Amino acid sequence: MSRPQQVARPIVRSLRQAAGGTATCPSRPIALRTFSSTPSRKDETTTTTTSTPAEPSADAQKLAADAALLGPKKPAPYPSMIKQGTEDQLSQLLSPQLGSRRRRAALATTGDIPFEQLPYQCFQEARKVLGQDREEKVAKIVAETAKIKRLEAADASTFRGGEAYKQKRLESLREHVERLKILADINDPLVKRRFEDGQGDMNKPVYRYLAQRKWYSMQRKIILQRVEQFHIVPDLLPKFEPIMDVKMTFRGYKTPPGAILNSRITETAPTLRMQVFDKGERLFSIVVLDADVPDAETDSFKKRLHFLATNIPWNPAKDSLPLSRLGSEAAAASSPELGALAVPWLPAFAQKGSPYHRLTVFVLQHSNNAPLDSAKLQELYDGQGRDGFSLKSFRDKFALTPVGFTMFRSVWDENTADVMARHGIPGADVEFRHQRVMSLKPPRPARGWEAKRQKPKYRHLWKYTKRIKGMKF
Repeated sequence: MSRPQQVARPIVRSLRQAAGGTATCPSRPIALRTFSSTPSRKDETTTTTTSTPAEPSADAQKLAADAALLGPKKPAPYPSMIKQGTEDQLSQLLSPQLGSRRRRAALATTGDIPFEQLPYQCFQEARKVLGQDREEKVAKIVAETAKIKRLEAADASTFRGGEAYKQKRLESLREHVERLKILADINDPLVKRRFEDGQGDMNKPVYRYLAQRKWYSMQRKIILQRVEQFHIVPDLLPKFEPIMDVKMTFRGYKTPPGAILNSRITETAPTLRMQVFDKGERLFSIVVLDADVPDAETDSFKKRLHFLATNIPWNPAKDSLPLSRLGSEAAAASSPELGALAVPWLPAFAQKGSPYHRLTVFVLQHSNNAPLDSAKLQELYDGQGRDGFSLKSFRDKFALTPVGFTMFRSVWDENTADVMARHGIPGADVEFRHQRVMSLKPPRPARGWEAKRQKPKYRHLWKYTKRIKGMKF
């Protein structure tokens, strides 16, 4: 494009907007005023009546006071005005929860037109191609489902491998059908839109696949980094690979994995947001333990159990579990399916002088969905059983599999003593200090400056040295 064309393009665009020449993006009419000798001011107003205004009512005064506290109101949105702009300009048009800036700008310019009826030729042609591809995938799903039914009705003795071969073949065909279901809907714009808006049905395989792919892209990498960075393996488990997404919030605030939290925030149990990516119901147990409890007698560290809940039913459609509701009478009456509480929540605390404590949250899946005896767990681990808790022994004893993980850290702060006093935890007055290790080398004889000035003549210089003959410091 030549330089004159680049210069003339903005002028032509402004003239078209003023004349209303663009039909796809109508603009507001340009305000016209008559000629005058003085410029107009933005703050001047036009008086339409000369009558005395009435006294505002009490409701009007209250609304005015609320408006003064909340600040100036945002201007009324004009959906057909802005196609491009900054983040602040687009945030005035639509909610930030609707996705990226490009999508918000597109929704602002298309009005109330349904998403699948957007008047873009390329978009509609692409939807036709995707529709044909989906029909082919659906036909394959029908054919594979019929094959599975025939194989289920067949006698296992007709196969060379017998029943084992039959079950293996059935499992392979079912996995192939699940992949076809994902491929049939993976490119559908409506499916992607529902997933981005958080409205996807996790009982459907395509939404579980999208959620798993999103988690594997970043969040799982962060969890694996924390596991390696804070030596969770091998301090707590010899080997661990997370396969489910676990997030944690304290009093509504999101907690990044490994964050150092104030003891006042961690005084109450958190809420876990857990997401599994395979279909079916399963039972979980949740363990919260402190991996860095100082032991002054052995000059080492031990572990302490802070929370234990078991027999928690879970499926892909569920996402939130408030740990503070487990074990309460109201929760047992209203939502008995939450699970059983074995060991209640013990606030996270770290005594003065000790290094940061790693508070780890593990989600363990039951083998064959077999429930555990919560009364037996309470007898084993509540009270004195909290100290010296071993996650590896707990896993092996009850045939559990660790599948989810998150963590936070705790240090001594200005609220730790009050939290320990409220919950009857002793040791708030204990301060740990590093033990001084004396050198095993023999004392070195004085040399140089010190050796020359050890006579009484240089008594005024003795304060600058530690090696005076016959004197101990």
